[in-house]
Amino acid sequence: MNSYKDFWSKKELETYIFLLCANADAIESASELNLIKSKVDIKTFEKIYREFSEDTEEDRFEKIEDAINKHDYSHMELGQLRKEMEEIFMSDSKMSMMESNIKRIMNNMLY
Repeated sequence: MNSYKDFWSKKELETYIFLLCANADAIESASELNLIKSKVDIKTFEKIYREFSEDTEEDRFEKIEDAINKHDYSHMELGQLRKEMEEIFMSDSKMSMMESNIKRIMNNMLY
């Protein structure tokens, strides 16, 4: 049986990370979800959203960390990913404390 680590593409991983960012304050706003959908095709979004919704917070971080280690991201790609994460955090014009914590955790995972 294949696991997420065996089949997540970079785009799928990034979608999962973006969903984590949108869900950081436990509220996925329409603007956050629309922004994510604008970055990925709908089939990928729906597949990853289903998986994300079924995972615990602990599972989410473990999956992300494992998948990041699987892919060989360049410094430019990581910079772009961080920029897009910031867009999602700020799509509702404010950054909550929980969003700041997720940002810090993700920055540690990515670097």
